[in-house]
Amino acid sequence: MNKKQVIGSKELISIIDLELFDLDAKVDTGADSNALHCDDIEIDENNMVHFTLLDEVHPAYHGKRMQLPLYKLKKVRSSNGELQLRPSIEVEVDFFGQKYKCVISLTNRADMKYPMLIGRKFLSGKFLVDVSQEYLSKK
Repeated sequence: MNKKQVIGSKELISIIDLELFDLDAKVDTGADSNALHCDDIEIDENNMVHFTLLDEVHPAYHGKRMQLPLYKLKKVRSSNGELQLRPSIEVEVDFFGQKYKCVISLTNRADMKYPMLIGRKFLSGKFLVDVSQEYLSKK
């Protein structure tokens, strides 16, 4: 059996492809997929997703306008129960010193405390969540 990394309910993650480093993320075993806060989300005729990483509350955000290929458009039920059609991108992340390819849906999370949500699909088979701990990646 593979030994799984124990992580806390809140951790730091770096999204290498977006030049976002040490981003606060909420680990949410109730969420199916990952989600990232961004503004001005647009999909062009070439299936490129354009979005802005700007948030005064989160210091890792640098205000850059980003462009990446659309991975998929999918229906996601938000925390308030609303069904949304969200674009997702595939990026490389650094989590606990390891690099992973993962899919992240883009949405406006301005009302949420954490700009990034890490869901079950990313966690499955690799991590165990200890909800009594936080920021084990710093230790």
